[in-house]
Formats: sequence, C-alpha cells, structure tokens
Amino acid sequence: MKRNRAALSCILIIFCCLILAQNSLAQTKRFETVFERSAGQETVTYQEGIAFLDSLANAYPFQLKLSEYGSTDIGYPLHVAVLSDNGIFDPKLLSEQGKTVVLINNNIHPGEPDGVDASLMLLRDLLQNPIYETVLKDIVIVCIPFYNVDGTLNRNSHSRANQTGPISYGFRGNALNLDLNRDFIKADSKNVKTFYDIFHTWQPSVYLEPHVTNGADYQHVMTYLFTQEDKLGGELAGLIRQSMEPFLNQKMKGKGFPMCPYVNVWGTTPDKGITQFLETPRYSSGYTALFQTIGLVLESHMLKPFKIRVESTYALLLESIIWASSMTEQLQEARRKDRETLMKQEFLPISWQNNPAIFQEILFLGYEGEQKKSAITNRDRLFYNHTKPFARKIPFFNKFVPMESVRRPQAYVVSAAWHNVIDLLERNKVKLEYLLKDSSMTVTSYYIKDYKTVQQPYEGHYLHYNTQTFSDTQRVVFRKGDIIIKTQQDAIRYIMETLEPRATDSFFNWNFFDSILQQKESFSDYVFEDIAEKLLAENKKLRSLLEKQKKKDPALAQDPFKQLDLIYRNSIYYEKSHNRYPVFRIE
Repeated sequence: MKRNRAALSCILIIFCCLILAQNSLAQTKRFETVFERSAGQETVTYQEGIAFLDSLANAYPFQLKLSEYGSTDIGYPLHVAVLSDNGIFDPKLLSEQGKTVVLINNNIHPGEPDGVDASLMLLRDLLQNPIYETVLKDIVIVCIPFYNVDGTLNRNSHSRANQTGPISYGFRGNALNLDLNRDFIKADSKNVKTFYDIFHTWQPSVYLEPHVTNGADYQHVMTYLFTQEDKLGGELAGLIRQSMEPFLNQKMKGKGFPMCPYVNVWGTTPDKGITQFLETPRYSSGYTALFQTIGLVLESHMLKPFKIRVESTYALLLESIIWASSMTEQLQEARRKDRETLMKQEFLPISWQNNPAIFQEILFLGYEGEQKKSAITNRDRLFYNHTKPFARKIPFFNKFVPMESVRRPQAYVVSAAWHNVIDLLERNKVKLEYLLKDSSMTVTSYYIKDYKTVQQPYEGHYLHYNTQTFSDTQRVVFRKGDIIIKTQQDAIRYIMETLEPRATDSFFNWNFFDSILQQKESFSDYVFEDIAEKLLAENKKLRSLLEKQKKKDPALAQDPFKQLDLIYRNSIYYEKSHNRYPVFRIE
C-alpha cells in the first residue's frame, strides 16, 4: 500500500510538472517575439515592441509596469518597462527597501537593434521562469526599449553596409540627424533631457547599453567596454576588476561566447594590442560615470549572424543582471564610499590620456590579417583570412592618467542670463542657490587665451579643443537671481566636467559660451590717436610695453593700427567682458 501511495505521489508530481511546463510553453508561445518567429532574421518594429511590452505588462501587472516619460525630438514619449518582483514601482520606496537598480538602454543606434530583441525575450523569461525568483529578489530592472525612437521608425535595409542582418532596421541619426550617443553633455535632443529624468529618478547602480561594433574582424561574437575605472572611483573600479569582469568572462565562455574588451582598432589588425576606448562624458557610459554608476557597453560583432548576436546579447544582459543581484550590498557600499572619497578630493581630473607603459595581457581570438590586390583599385587591401584563425595573448592598454587636474573651488557663480546652462544643471539634479540681492564678490575669472576649433561641424557644433585660459582675481558685481553652485554635493563630477572650460566636454568646448568670444566695441584709429597719445604720456608702463613689443615683433613695429590696438587692449576703454569666461570661481 505504501509503495502504491508513493508511486501515485510521484505520478501526481510528474503530472503537475508537465502541466506547469505546458503552461510555461503556452505562455512563451503567447509572447513569442518577432525575432523568434522569424528564426532570428528580423528585429521588432517600434509599434510591435511597444505592443509586446504592453501585453506582457497586462499579463503580469504585479511585476511589470510600462510607463511613458517625457518626449523625444519626433514627439513620441520614451517608454520605460520596470520589472519589480514585489509589485512596488515607486523609486523612492524601492530605494528605501535597499533595492539595486539595473538600467538597460536599447536602440541608441537603431541600426544596431540586438539589445531590443534580447531585452523583450529577457523580460518575458524573467517573469515566466521560476528559477529567476531569487535573482529578482534584490534588484529592479528598468528597461528603455527604444531610446532613439526617431531612428527606430526610419527603417531601411542598407544603411549598415558592414553589418550582417537583420533584414531591416532603424537609422543611426534621430529626427535632427543627431547621434544620440554623442549628446549626453550638450543635450541638443529632447531624448537626452528625458533620459536625465529617467536616470536621476531611478539612480541605477549598473547601466547596460547594447551596440553592434564596427572595425576589425575576429572570432569573438561579443566584446565589451566598461566604464573607465580610473575616473569611476576606487571601490567601484575594484568591483569591476576583481568581480564583475571575471564573472562575466567566465559565464560567457561557458555559454560559448568567449569575450574580450572592445577592439578599438580601425584600418589595421589588433595583433599588436588594443587600447581602451576613452568614453568622455559626451558618451552615455562616460556620462553615467560622473554619478558613480558602472557602465557596461555590449558590442556584438557586425559580421556575425543576427541570430547569434542577439543570443550573445541576451546572455550578457542576463549574466550582468545575475551579477548585480548577487552584489547589491557591495554595489551600494562601493558607491557610498566613492562619493565620500570624492567629497574629500582637493583636485579633480578634467581630461585624461592613455598610459602606454601599463597594460594587461588578454586572450584574443582573431584571424590573420593579410594583404591582397583590390579588384577595384588594383592596390593592396586588408582582408582577414578566416582559414587562419588564431588564439594569442595581446596587450590591452586600459590605464589612463589625468592630463590635467583642477582644484575644486568652494563654489561657482553663473549669471541667470545663461538659462540653457542653468536648465541642464537643474535637469542633472545639481543643487543651486539663488542670490537674493545684488552682491559684489571677489572671484577668480578665467579668460580664454586660445583654443582650436574643428573645421567641419561635429554633431551640430563647431567643437572647440585644446582650450587655454589664464586667471585673474577680480571684484565682480552679480545680480539678484544669479546662481551659486556649491561643490560639496554628489554632482561635483558633472559640475566640474561641464563648467571648467578646459575639460574635454565642457560647456565652453561645446559652444555654449561662444558669444563672449566676440568683441562688441572697438575704436576708430583717427579718433583714438589723440587718446592713445595721452594714455602713453600718463602711463609709463603702457609706453614701456609698447616699445618692448615693437622690438620683439617687427610686424607690429611696421603696423600703426596694431600699435593702437595694443594700447587700446591695455587701457580702460577695452571691455573686460571680451573673452572673459562667464562662470566664476569662489575659491
């Protein structure tokens, strides 16, 4: 009798398992993606993707919520899918509960759609498969399915000439023809302003952004780009180097997708080594680093079949989430410690350069690069010989040193007239104080001494670089309503990287302050001759300066107007605001 009961129990258990499996298969079939239905040949359209997520959220309303945020340049909102296993979707409440947020941002380049299809399947599987219940216990997943909505709607089959599949896809530029992964500081698009809201509302500890790489050919299906650890913070950098990176490499190798760091090589082979890509704050992962968020850019390989690329993207997204789930306490503690350290730093770096003396060896799975005659030009051309695969150690140059560091002031002062600057500071949760009355303060003023400008427009701007300044201590009158920005706050990295004019992606270099570079008043030489004569008679230092410069510069000695201009620029008649940078430092 006991044996019969035991056998009956086993049969019931097996029957229940079969029913659950059938239900799971039925649910999966119900939420089959375009990618799956097409056997990995097609990517989902914008309308199909939103409809899929809407249906999924309706089927699992306790755990998944699909919301609309702000607007994009084309007028559509940004959709955000939030997976929260306890049914709470309030970011503040979730933060109080100690939940760690992972933010996934897809289709920043819609011609590289691997992340969209991977994310739809991943959200479905996380909801349907009980094995992920433990994974979801301590984290919240926030997923932007289509960041560049504009480009996603602009579908074609030819703009990615170097890419294998899918059949059709979106376009890199948005409705304003902007590359949105160059817009995170200048913020020309509505998309990025809406992203600010999402990012600062959810305050993710980990940021994941899928891409498809261009460049060299090699065996790896997936490469990756971590936030530059030198500027992220010591504790978070340690988590990447000692835990996250080895964990992901081990797991991906076990799944048949051995990885290596992003192959930042163009027009040549990577045999002699690769250098880590320097993602300054104009890029998403460079921007997130300013707020102590680990950024991981996933780069599947353009020449691999679309199906395999999506599968590898799915695997890396899943393993990144599993890692974050297992490290929630360590992540939060590392962010806290790095922010504490940041508050104590007297000098902060504002530009970086690679250190060619330090590298680590990595295993690279490549193809031998060879030369053969081009059928078009009859010149030698590069090709990768797939009959000669290799596995060898190559150097990876991933250490950077500051090119320049700047002493942190007590505060910055900005006139209320620069409303665009103030708007971006506010959107990035910079704490601002407003002068309650006109006030005279002793401040450090920068003057723009020199700069270079690109010859062709870059993302809608004539970008400045190699900016040089000199400083002067002055007494300046500020008006009621002008802005004081104290530097003892969490957003200090964002503040200094945008407001220090020599920083790589400063507001100055992005042309926000170009109007100060134009002189508004000048002189007529026949009138100023008499004034200049009087100035030289009364000011021995000015006369001495003129004579010294005439001896030093023969061209000046032969040019009457240049001599008058020198006198003018060193007199009380010359406007102090010309080339004076309109962000002042309180030391």
